[in-house]
Amino acid sequence: MFGFLKKNPLKELQKEYKQKSEEAMQIQRSGDLRLYATVVAELEEIEKKIAELTAK
Repeated sequence: MFGFLKKNPLKELQKEYKQKSEEAMQIQRSGDLRLYATVVAELEEIEKKIAELTAK
């Protein structure tokens, strides 16, 4: 009945992915490659979660 109040987890993950990718770009430009690598690893985890949700 109140399904419209429930948040869509796919949209939340896509929003988080977009924010993290912009953050990764800024970190890469600053030259901190170690931090960039950790953020890219987080992006890969988010991609896996998005793929799992879209497969369902």
